[in-house]
Amino acid sequence: MKKTILSGSTVTGNLTLGNYIGAINNWTKLQNDYDCLYFLADLHALTVYQDPKILRERCYSFFAQYLALGLDPQKNIIFVQSQVHQHTELSWILSSLTPMGYLNRMTQFKEKAEKHSKNINTALYTYPVLMAADILLYQADLVPVGEDQRQHLELTRDIVGFFENRYGEGILKMPEAYVGKMGARIMSLQDPEKKMSKSDENEKNFVSIIDDAKQIEKKIKGATTDSGTDIKFDPENKAGLSNLMTIYSVLSGKTTEQIEIDYEGKMYGHLKVDLADLVVQTLKPVREKYDDLMKNKDYLDQLMKSGAERAEARAMPTLEKVYKAVGLLR
Repeated sequence: MKKTILSGSTVTGNLTLGNYIGAINNWTKLQNDYDCLYFLADLHALTVYQDPKILRERCYSFFAQYLALGLDPQKNIIFVQSQVHQHTELSWILSSLTPMGYLNRMTQFKEKAEKHSKNINTALYTYPVLMAADILLYQADLVPVGEDQRQHLELTRDIVGFFENRYGEGILKMPEAYVGKMGARIMSLQDPEKKMSKSDENEKNFVSIIDDAKQIEKKIKGATTDSGTDIKFDPENKAGLSNLMTIYSVLSGKTTEQIEIDYEGKMYGHLKVDLADLVVQTLKPVREKYDDLMKNKDYLDQLMKSGAERAEARAMPTLEKVYKAVGLLR
């Protein structure tokens, strides 16, 4: 029996080169060895106001990006969160078990509440419970998480404990963090002290996987570096340059030592020009496939419907067990 891996992405912004290198490039390798479910977290996106038309279009866009990056809808279950109603049903039940004190400790709530001080809504506070429902609904064995989500996985494990103490064991599976080989951590192009993020308000900070060649070239050439001239991999003292070298290393297969040798005596500008070309060529087939998919929304609708039906078939047995355990009638 293959172990089940579940992962989702909030449909805000666009997937970035950092997402591709750090996670999604490895997802395509996991689909042969694991039972994989990947979903678009459109319900989570509602914690911040979304223009309805843009949100709908972004769901199509993200679904197409997943496919363009190589995720096979036959090997994986790829679906939109809101199209599987069991997520919200289980979330409500789990919220009745989750102490407010645990949610008060969530650092992401504190950060987002500060950032969106005019829209501190209930969903922003309780969305870690929905995230727990996302995971537990499919009896996921493993969940790939970055450091910013590890606290939420720990809450999910706590919730399993609360449920077992009250209703017994064997209904919800205790998930583990997926600690397999993860890609390199790619930093912001303008602020190399922070991680590249798809939700960054400054588009100069990231390369989107669906950026065109001119956009990619402009962003790479405008990336922040230091005032030196030697091309040396030194994350502590040359954070911006080292970030560019990391991207170059991952996409070319060369070590940072080889890159140092190749660019000995050359300027930062030479590296940026070559890196921009490498990124453009790497993402070109992704962009072409994405463009083709976005021209055929009917096809995407069919795949979404199929994915939602397969996800619901997996989710329903868990929800039925939970309903029976807590005393609800189906």
